Amino acid sequence: MNMPFYVAPEQVMKDRADYARKGIARGRSLVAFRFDNGIAICAENTSSTLRKVSEIYDRIAFAGVGKYNEFDQLRIAGVRHADMKGYAFSREDVDARSLANQYAQSLGQIFTHEMKPMEVEILVAEIGHTVDGNDDQLFHILYDGTVVDEDMAVVLGGETDAISERLGAFEEAPSLTEGLQRAVNALAGPDRTLEPASLEVAVLERGTHRRTFRRLSDPEIAELLGG
Repeated sequence: MNMPFYVAPEQVMKDRADYARKGIARGRSLVAFRFDNGIAICAENTSSTLRKVSEIYDRIAFAGVGKYNEFDQLRIAGVRHADMKGYAFSREDVDARSLANQYAQSLGQIFTHEMKPMEVEILVAEIGHTVDGNDDQLFHILYDGTVVDEDMAVVLGGETDAISERLGAFEEAPSLTEGLQRAVNALAGPDRTLEPASLEVAVLERGTHRRTFRRLSDPEIAELLGG
C-alpha cells in the first residue's frame, strides 16, 4: 500500500497564499479614500461593461480586485444578504461591519478547506449619518478572510506598496477634487497618464437621498482632474 504524500499544513497555507497573491497582482489596482462629503472609490478599469465598484445597499458600496468572476460572485452574495436582512428586520440593520464579517467567514472557509483559494481582495465601504464623517467605515477583506478596518484611505490590488507610497497619508479628509487627483496620480505612477475613459470612479455622498451611491461620468472625472 502506498503512503499518501505528506505536505506540512504550514507549507499548504503558504502555497495557497502565494497563489492568491500572484493572481491578484495580475489585475489593476484601486484606491478608496474618505473625502469631506463621503467616500470615493477610484479604480483603473478600461472595460465599459465589467464593473469593479458597485452598490450593495442604501449606504454601502462594494469594490473588488483580482479575478472578476470570483469577486462578482461575492458582490451578488452581498446584495442578497443585505436585501434579506433589510427585509427580515429593517433597512437600518444592514451595515458594512456585519457584511464584512460574512465575507471574511466565506473567504476564510474557502482558503482553509478548498483546493484553490479565491484570487480576490474586496472592499466594503459604508457612509455614516454624521456630517463630520466620523462613522464612515472602510473594511478591506483579504483572500484568506483577514479583515482590516481602514481609516482614511486604502489601496487594493497588485502594486499596493508602490501605490500607497505615492498616495501618501491623508491627515484629514480632502475635497473630492484633491483626493481624486492624488488617487489617480498614485495609480498611474511617474511614467503613465490615466485618462477618464480608463478610470471607474464612484462615490458614497452625503445628502438628503436614501441611496447615496453615484457613478461619475467621464466628463465629471475629467473636470475633477482638471482636464
